[in-house]
Amino acid sequence: MSILFNRKFQISAGIVTFFLVVLAHQHLYAQPESQQLITQQQITSNPQTKQATSIFYSVIDEWQKYKYSVNGKHVLKSVKLPNAKVNFNQGDLLTVLTNTRKYFRDYAHKDPDISRNGLLLSQGVTVEDVLKTLDFMITVLEEDISNNRPTRLQDPNFINANFRVIKWSAYNPEQPKQKQLRITKYAVFTHPGSRTKTSKYNIPIYSLKDNLAGDKFYTKYTKQDVLSGIYEPGGKEYGKVEPLAYLTREGLEEALMQGTVLINFTDGSKAFFNVDKNNGISYVRGVKPTSQKRYWYFRKVDEIKGYGYKIDAKISIKPGVTFAGDVLNIGLGRVIVMEYNQGGNKRLQMGVMADTGGAFLPNLHQLDYLAGIFKNQTEFRQNIQQLPEYATPYILVKK
Repeated sequence: MSILFNRKFQISAGIVTFFLVVLAHQHLYAQPESQQLITQQQITSNPQTKQATSIFYSVIDEWQKYKYSVNGKHVLKSVKLPNAKVNFNQGDLLTVLTNTRKYFRDYAHKDPDISRNGLLLSQGVTVEDVLKTLDFMITVLEEDISNNRPTRLQDPNFINANFRVIKWSAYNPEQPKQKQLRITKYAVFTHPGSRTKTSKYNIPIYSLKDNLAGDKFYTKYTKQDVLSGIYEPGGKEYGKVEPLAYLTREGLEEALMQGTVLINFTDGSKAFFNVDKNNGISYVRGVKPTSQKRYWYFRKVDEIKGYGYKIDAKISIKPGVTFAGDVLNIGLGRVIVMEYNQGGNKRLQMGVMADTGGAFLPNLHQLDYLAGIFKNQTEFRQNIQQLPEYATPYILVKK
């Protein structure tokens, strides 16, 4: 009887422990981030698991809701950078590093999302370490550029001597065998457009009026509602938004997908427009763009813009040195070197995570590379043929 009882007790205890682990993970998202990283031995008192050093992290979506837990030690690992020249445009990288560092300085108190340590805390990396990394890189680049010499940041030996190199392996719940990150590419497209509605350019992009944006009326409407004409003369919400420009439907969809559009107007002028606020509906992976219900309102801007909690605060970014990614779980300002093969040769490309998008919240298996400004999709596709579909990324952290 005692042996049977002990076995029943062990089984019951194991079941209880399992559910305690699950419940602990599910409720972590509601707790401070410092409590979201937990070791296995903190969850269970079973002596047989004392040797475990796995660190679980609770991944959240853009609405700060728990999605799943991941073992940080399986995603991130300290390594050495491969022996190859690191490629990037020195001036452009310095610009994005400087603008990203300034965003932390100016808006950390207004944008708490950028103060999240995220998954990197499983490697002992904090936001303070990220800021030290940005500061050091800015100093090195400024010194090297002022002395008219190739920057030391292109030397893998200098990188390995001065930085922790953390390899990022993909974590994709839908494709568990995926190891490398998928590298998608985005761009700014130039599109012809009109400042007034015409038979050809009849799809508007709108800006929210400052005096009306506070009541959140725009969150009631899908993209399809907007395109039905609710803001046009005779529509039930006419007068609540301002039409900035009129495009073709193709132009609108590319502007919504890429986040920025450069419009060449029929009057000979041109201007950048960037997404400002959305209607609060999530982007749905696998649904074609025209059927997405998410809709963005735009603002006129002077440069290509990346991440920012509001339009006037967004980071000015440059092609070739900017990645869009999961800023909530990986983090804004993380410096990334992606490794891939090009023509049989190993290639390293450096950039900064200074942008994001609905497809990346959450997403631990993909980065989006800002490829450039293009006239059309054909020119864009020709350019990105040399870029990888999958790559191995490394995150650099100042020692």
